[in-house]
Amino acid sequence: MEPDREYFEKIYREMNRPEFIHPDPLEFVWRYKARADRETAGIIAACLAYGNVTQILRSVEKVLSPMGPSPSAWLKSSAPGAINKAMLGFRHRFTPASEMALFLHNIKRALEKYGSLEALFLKGSDTADTTVEAALYNFIDAFNSAGCAPSLTPCTALKSSFKRMNLYLRWMVRSDAVDPGVWKGISPSKLIIPLDTHMRRVAMSLGMTQRKDTSMRTAAEITTFFRKLSPSDPVKYDFALTRAGIRGNNMKNVARGGDFS
Repeated sequence: MEPDREYFEKIYREMNRPEFIHPDPLEFVWRYKARADRETAGIIAACLAYGNVTQILRSVEKVLSPMGPSPSAWLKSSAPGAINKAMLGFRHRFTPASEMALFLHNIKRALEKYGSLEALFLKGSDTADTTVEAALYNFIDAFNSAGCAPSLTPCTALKSSFKRMNLYLRWMVRSDAVDPGVWKGISPSKLIIPLDTHMRRVAMSLGMTQRKDTSMRTAAEITTFFRKLSPSDPVKYDFALTRAGIRGNNMKNVARGGDFS
């Protein structure tokens, strides 16, 4: 059965609204106006986006609070010892203070060396690629070249779905009422769905995939489905679908009879 675009458009119209962002770590990106601060706060918020949402918001706040009104300026002007000191006592589930500090050092180094996180990402991208998958691996490897904080940026050899990094890319690349669209050098058409267990369940219930893992292959398969609906913006419906699920909307009541397999 062909995908019913109007079904997803209806969910998008109903759920893709700024008032539904909270509670979501994306709200920290909208806190700032400068591009550099949005991409800096965004990668912190996205990479901490695992576990209970209340705990996530609390942890992101703990990291950003010492940085004042400009996280990017604070990182660039702070000595390594000052960054380490600011993170003393921090812990978010599997992420101890030492990993969080290393992660911040990696952001600082990227900003100083490349000027922006987008510039680092673009350095590892190829305009001929149809998705961001290869560029994402290159970005993570370059970002971690001085040391890896594995609970925040997993090893690329694992080929996981990199849900949190794809979430970050959605925030940075797309531009609508929910996603701020900070980066201008990457086409939204190349994005990959941020795949977690919730999105996998939604995708399976609607017949988008039969795969039961949360690997990059599964994320790519689900993205291929969405690309049929919206070739120029395949992750357009991500926020609306996940927010609808969180708010208890019935995701099985699919127009025209059930699934799209």
